[in-house]
Amino acid sequence: MVKDVIFLKAIVNGRIILKDSIVENYVLLYKDKIIDIVPENLVPENTQIIDANGGYVAPGLIDLHIHGYLSKDVCDGEEESIRTISKGLLANGVIGYLPTTMTEDMSIIRKALETCRSLKEESKNWDGSIILGCHAEGPFISESKKGAQDAKYILKPDASFVKEYKDIIKTITLAPETDTEDFNAIREICRDTDVVVSMGHTSADYETAMKSIYAGVKHVTHLFNAMTPLTHRAPGVVGAALNGDVSVELIVDTVHVDKSLYNMLWKLKGRKLCFITDCLPAGGLPVGEYTLGGQKIIYDGTICKLEDGTIAGSVLQLNKGVWNVYENSDIPLHECVNCASLNPATTLGIDNIKGSLEVGKDADIIITDSQFNVKKTIIAGEIKYES
Repeated sequence: MVKDVIFLKAIVNGRIILKDSIVENYVLLYKDKIIDIVPENLVPENTQIIDANGGYVAPGLIDLHIHGYLSKDVCDGEEESIRTISKGLLANGVIGYLPTTMTEDMSIIRKALETCRSLKEESKNWDGSIILGCHAEGPFISESKKGAQDAKYILKPDASFVKEYKDIIKTITLAPETDTEDFNAIREICRDTDVVVSMGHTSADYETAMKSIYAGVKHVTHLFNAMTPLTHRAPGVVGAALNGDVSVELIVDTVHVDKSLYNMLWKLKGRKLCFITDCLPAGGLPVGEYTLGGQKIIYDGTICKLEDGTIAGSVLQLNKGVWNVYENSDIPLHECVNCASLNPATTLGIDNIKGSLEVGKDADIIITDSQFNVKKTIIAGEIKYES
């Protein structure tokens, strides 16, 4: 007797988070792609049933900015580090991410990028979050706004470096005021590559920031942090980010940016608002001392700092960040989820295949409990993680 072939999988008994609403009493049908979303009484025969147990069914999350996890640093430049980070992120519902380098010696940055390049194709099928490319945060930044970056490695913008790695770098953070007056490096990167130029770690004034947007800047790295602030007579980079046609990152740990700003930022930026973690190697680990780019990081259970007290990145898990914003704002849950899925996918230009639960898109799905704790992470129709 030949066994029936299971062609379809169906997630039942869940609250399905779509890009514009949340629906109940519907079923998500998928193989490696999303096939349909149908009323619960229309599930075809010979379908494998997955019970969401009343939880949320959401698109897999995408993190545009993460330096490490579980003690591993992207700048280690080691395959083991990237594999560990990728596997660990599944528990946070992250199906794809940009391993993020920082301002380091160029040999270290190159090694990290080359390691990610060598693993990118394999990551599409491994038991871990997919490498969607890399985010090079520096070394083309402002010394006065370096944050937790090491000033001795800061360089002037160099388009040739970005072009050399244009197949793996998806986002480059730079300070536009350190480019030439005509933004020659920014213009060359935008002309010759598909790399998203992001403004960050910058002391630019409002006028310079706006001119750089006209020259090709499309994104802003961790809004408010390590940039000139918004004041009524000097709007700064923050003002340009809010006024310009750019997407923006936001570290949503309630520490880097006060939670009272969440509503305003969503009203101003909408689908151009991208939640990030900016997570460090201390992510997923207990209180203690760790390293980032060769510098000692002290994690006190709330925040990570350098020895001199400078705030570094976070230990945030992206699913927790989504819930942080939902609990501390009036933003609908489906829009909070968009900020960690569809909006980042749009920034990367992959929203035609990822970022939302729509027919024909990749079956990248997470199932969570009622407080967005991840129970299952599904990539291309295969369960990669379950708790």
